[in-house]
Amino acid sequence: MMNQNLLLIVGLEATCWENHIAPSGCRQSVDEMEIIEFGCVIATRSGEVLDKRSFLVRPRVNPELSPFCQQLTMISQAMVDATPLFTAVVPEIDAWLSQWPGLTYWASWGNYDRRHIEAQSMREGVMPDFMRLLHLNLKTIWKNTTGERKRNGLGSALKYHNLAFEGQPHRGIDDACNMARLLPGMDWCFTSVARTEGCGHE
Repeated sequence: MMNQNLLLIVGLEATCWENHIAPSGCRQSVDEMEIIEFGCVIATRSGEVLDKRSFLVRPRVNPELSPFCQQLTMISQAMVDATPLFTAVVPEIDAWLSQWPGLTYWASWGNYDRRHIEAQSMREGVMPDFMRLLHLNLKTIWKNTTGERKRNGLGSALKYHNLAFEGQPHRGIDDACNMARLLPGMDWCFTSVARTEGCGHE
């Protein structure tokens, strides 16, 4: 039975480099970057967090995190060295989510996370089960609810509601938890719009 009141919120962190140039010499993109954290939160549409978990991932192509990436995310080399590769983490995520049957939606702030998961899943040959759920672009829902078009990053959205960011910036799990705090202020009549506009570049 589908539960349309619950949703999975996902915040990613990925390998990154100063000046946005990957070791290959190419500009960093979803084709060059590798996920190093899935921050996952199960929340109600009213913003109540029911469960949360951070899944760290060891990068395969560029296994050594740049100093810039470590300073930005506060994810150390030792932390990722002690974790499995993407192909092993995906089944862990699937097993954790099996405790929440009937989920209808997964959500992220914008579409970057969805595109990155799709790209890396294609490269690695394994995709998280939640990617089969309907995706909600929370940024689009929030913009349509508030009418705010310019300052629509997660930090700006929190400030709009007089909320301070809780936790460590640039950590997937904390991003996901802060997204949940914004859910009560969203008008869910824009859900279908956020899905149809989900193929944009936000």
